[in-house]
Amino acid sequence: MRRSWWKVACVILLAYAIIGGLLLPVPRRHILNETIRNLYYHVPMWFSMILLFTGAFIYSIKYLRSGNLTDDINAAVLTKVGIVFSILGMVTGMEWAKYTWGEPWSNDPKQLGTAICMLIYFAYLILRGGMNDEEKRAKISAVYNIFAFALMIPLIWVLPRMVDSLHPGNGGNPGFNAYDLDSKMRLVFYPAVIGWFLLGLWISNVIIRLELVRFKKENDFINFESK
Repeated sequence: MRRSWWKVACVILLAYAIIGGLLLPVPRRHILNETIRNLYYHVPMWFSMILLFTGAFIYSIKYLRSGNLTDDINAAVLTKVGIVFSILGMVTGMEWAKYTWGEPWSNDPKQLGTAICMLIYFAYLILRGGMNDEEKRAKISAVYNIFAFALMIPLIWVLPRMVDSLHPGNGGNPGFNAYDLDSKMRLVFYPAVIGWFLLGLWISNVIIRLELVRFKKENDFINFESK
């Protein structure tokens, strides 16, 4: 039970975020109206993606230092789950943009930067799928993952802030803290961020355990065949 406390917290926080996000009152803002509730889902998806990619970045560095294939498995799984959250973040963002900006895709700098970032990480999956040698795949993937993370920071956080953007907090457009995220919304927003991130960790943890079991079985089979 002590090891599962964070799983219990994940369920409670997500249940609170989903129910509270749909039922609790929100500020009545021009254009945004009820779509402001998407803040509880769209933004936490991006935060979770970034945190998962950060974990993958750390494990990639660990692998290059240790050569332990377990670190490579951790990095690969965290990256894959991070990509899933990036897709969810893009979909919820496009749905939000449809009702607030008039169209799902408007070539906004942050949309473009995020799309490029997603393509970079999609290429990571193709790269891993194109190599059979485990050690070679792990080394090249680790290096690629480090560079992908280094590119993600300017694409999502730096470049969009240097030009005009429809996104809050970019290009002179005021951020949510300035006019939307009042005290009532914070009571749901922050638990939502934590809850969705814990869900990402939970999914990653399950997949990592399955991958480690598969890896152990394959190695045991190879060792048996060699004998």
